Amino acid sequence: MALAEKNFKQHIAENVYPGRGIVLGRNEENSWIVIYWIMGRSSNSRNRIFTHENGILSTEAADPKLLEDPSLIIYNVMRDVDRRIVVSNGSHTDTICDGLKKGESFYTSLHSEKHEPDAPNYTTRISGIIEQSDSSMALSRISKSDFSAEHSAHFYYRYTDIPAGYGYCVTTYMGDGNPLPAFAGYPILLPLEGDAEIIADNYWLKLNPDNRISLFVRELNHSGEDGLKIINRFQMTKQ
Repeated sequence: MALAEKNFKQHIAENVYPGRGIVLGRNEENSWIVIYWIMGRSSNSRNRIFTHENGILSTEAADPKLLEDPSLIIYNVMRDVDRRIVVSNGSHTDTICDGLKKGESFYTSLHSEKHEPDAPNYTTRISGIIEQSDSSMALSRISKSDFSAEHSAHFYYRYTDIPAGYGYCVTTYMGDGNPLPAFAGYPILLPLEGDAEIIADNYWLKLNPDNRISLFVRELNHSGEDGLKIINRFQMTKQ
C-alpha cells in the first residue's frame, strides 16, 4: 500500500527524532510482529541497551557508572501475560501486566497513569497489547492535557482483522524540537515486510543514525514459535 510506504518515509526515514516507537501488526506470513525502539539526545538517554532474559525485554545502562537518573529510562519493555504480549515505553509495562493478572483490562489498568513528568517535553506514555485469544491488538498513548500539565488525555485504538504485511505505529514525538512536539493523531500505518531479522534491519537502517540507540523485533507465528532480533548501538561495559 502506497500510504504505508509514504508514512514510513516521512515519519521514520526522514524524521530526525520520532523518539521511542511501538509498531504492532502482521508480516506477509501473517505472524504477529512487535517492534519497539529507543532514541536519545542526552548522554543519559543514550547510555542504554536492550536485554532479554526469562521472557522479559528490558532496558539497562550500557555503562552503569555513567547512569545519572534511571527513573524514566530503565524499565521492562515487553512482558507476556498468558497469551497476551504487552509492550510500552516505561514502567507502565508492569502496571498493565499487574492489572491483567488481577482481571483488569488493558484500558482500565492504565487509568491511573499519566504522561511523563519531564517538563518541558511532557513525554507521551505509549503502550500496546496483542491479544492472541481473539486476534486483536490495541495501542494507547497518554499525553499532556491541552489545559494543564497536571492532567493527561488518554487515547486508545483497537484493531481486528489486521491485514498481512502491515502494522500500526505510535511514537513519543512527531519530530525534533525544543520542547519536543508530542505525537498527535491516529496511529500511523506502516509496512511490515519479511521476518524479524529483515524487519529489524530495515527499520534500524532508516532511523536517524545519530539518535537511534536500540531496537527489537519479535515475531510470533501460528505455531507459537518466537523469533527475536535485538540491535544495540552500544555494548554493555563489563564491571
